[in-house]
Amino acid sequence: MSKKSRTSDRQPRTTDHELRTRLIYHFCRMQLPGVHLAWAKFIEHMRRTFAVYQAKAGTDASWEHYLNNFYPLDWFLACACLEGEVFAWDHLFAARAGRTDCLLVDALRARAVRLYPRDEERQDSAVTEFWSHLLVSETPGSVPVLARYDGERPLVPWLIRVFQNWHISQIRNQSGIHSLPEDDVALPLAAEPDGRWHEAFCLAAREAIEKLSDTELLILGLRLRYRLSQREVASLLGVHEGTISQQTTHLRDRCLEEISQQLLSEGWTGNDLSTFVLSEMGSLLMDEPRLSADQLARMLSERGKSLPSERAISH
Repeated sequence: MSKKSRTSDRQPRTTDHELRTRLIYHFCRMQLPGVHLAWAKFIEHMRRTFAVYQAKAGTDASWEHYLNNFYPLDWFLACACLEGEVFAWDHLFAARAGRTDCLLVDALRARAVRLYPRDEERQDSAVTEFWSHLLVSETPGSVPVLARYDGERPLVPWLIRVFQNWHISQIRNQSGIHSLPEDDVALPLAAEPDGRWHEAFCLAAREAIEKLSDTELLILGLRLRYRLSQREVASLLGVHEGTISQQTTHLRDRCLEEISQQLLSEGWTGNDLSTFVLSEMGSLLMDEPRLSADQLARMLSERGKSLPSERAISH
């Protein structure tokens, strides 16, 4: 064997994920030419976010699975923002938010209006404060919120959910209720569903919501909008915790059954129908007018109670 052959045999072989990683880098640079992220930083972030993914996926984690479900441009943009790239932030501010095709900033503003319905000053500051919040650790030594994004889901819906959960946490904290656990602030989203089934779900879900009583809506609102525990809802309404538990279970099962039957009658053939319904239900309920902060305050007032976030809103 020649010396040249022996030398080539000793060269490390490039793995499949290394080749795909290099292709992803050049693809992102081509699609986002104004966003500068050096190769060394790119690799550093790739290893970091794979570790984030690995911590959630456990023994099932692999580079192949990670890259198969990867959103490269969203991930590239998030990493560039973490590196302080101004053009990356400009690109993110101008990003479009889902089916409404509105700007991300406008989508966040709409969420702020629903969270703080009687406080225009807080609505404005909620959005402007959010961007710096993404780069700040919640507690000393913890990971900044934006650094928890692993590229396994679309960035814009993820940011909207982070915005919503962070402010819910602030409202709870200012109202004397325990704020959300840090990991819940960056709660992951389910994958975007097929457009046809999303529309079918919305129609079925709204029909189910129209049948709910004020008491059922109140329980839903306190559990979802303010993320109160069953014990906290029971204490607020002056009933036994077991009563709230039974009503919550009955409400969930009834809505799940009605919506699932409607989707099946329209030809649903996919797997995990219950998972699809439950994952979609959260965002739809947050946009439901009957579950707005004002409506929940009205229903509580009729019972001689006050909204948990009332002090936070007044400030």
